[in-house]
Amino acid sequence: MVEEEDIAAVADVLRSDWLTTGPLVERFEQAFASYVGAAHAVAASSGTAALHLCMLAAGIGSGDEVIVPALTFAASANCARYTGATVVFADVRADTLTVDVDHVASLITPRTRAIVTVDYGGLPSDLDELGELARRHGLMLVEDACHAPGAEYRGRKVGSIAHMTAFSFHPVKHLTTAEGGMVTTADAAFAERLRRYRNHGIDTDHRKREQQGTWQYDMVVLGFNYRLNDVQCALGLSQLRRLPQSVERRRALAARYHESLGESPLLRVQSVPDDRKHSWHLYAVRLAGENPSEARANVYTALRAAQIGVNVHYLPVYWHSYYKALGYAQGLCPVAERAYAGLLSLPMWHGLTDAAQDRVIDSLKSALHRHV
Repeated sequence: MVEEEDIAAVADVLRSDWLTTGPLVERFEQAFASYVGAAHAVAASSGTAALHLCMLAAGIGSGDEVIVPALTFAASANCARYTGATVVFADVRADTLTVDVDHVASLITPRTRAIVTVDYGGLPSDLDELGELARRHGLMLVEDACHAPGAEYRGRKVGSIAHMTAFSFHPVKHLTTAEGGMVTTADAAFAERLRRYRNHGIDTDHRKREQQGTWQYDMVVLGFNYRLNDVQCALGLSQLRRLPQSVERRRALAARYHESLGESPLLRVQSVPDDRKHSWHLYAVRLAGENPSEARANVYTALRAAQIGVNVHYLPVYWHSYYKALGYAQGLCPVAERAYAGLLSLPMWHGLTDAAQDRVIDSLKSALHRHV
């Protein structure tokens, strides 16, 4: 949700001397690092770019295996494929829809180099258990927190726990830079690598060369143009100030959904363990019944006809044509596949009013009565 203060912040940058590689990038990085409690934050052009940068900084490449949950957006797996690595899909827990640690452990081989865990819908995964597993096997733990700014795990904010954590600032997320992303880390060496890879692999940027009075630079690795510009960072800084309120509003909306839908025998809602705080990018329910896929299709159609913006998150990644062509077959992750059959995401954003949410709830109950 873009407000007047956001527009004013962007206008100020448009009148300034720096539209990109300027001071607002560093300010946004520092502010975001402070918010999540990380030592370093590195801005990127998208959440997908942030994930790719994590793989590059971790040294993932051809011949390596990366374990990724099956129930997520394709970018969580694609980032490993960009480096030539093989994706190994792990199943999810039936209650939380986050990755199943025991299944991850069973998939580790001598070729495994990293685990990508996904905070599904904004719910932190089992980060301590995954971290211990990674430590025991000498693996990188990369957290896809694109749904989870503001989420907390055992008293720590997401972004301060894994080796590297990727965030997204797409317009549908908690805060937006139009398009954009961020990686947070406690490791200064990772932060340096991330900055090089986002800037063509060059060892410095234009602003630093201006400050040093030199034109010279060196491309030390093969990198990408994954920079986030000052205009976007001005928007991000302005939005970051409202992030706590945004997360709290989403939690209030989730509580209202729980109160109205949590006891329904026709639905299953996502479980939230007591040791973590959800940030509710998605409010996903699963339809019950003998044929949840058919029921979901009917309920989806009925709600869309009522102009209610429900959606489905997500098709198991290996069901997509690209991954099928690589040889992945249905049946790999049965819990994720069963969950997908009945999954339906209800409207969830911090601008949703109580009255609009009540209409969603009433329409859903009516559709369930007719179709489940």
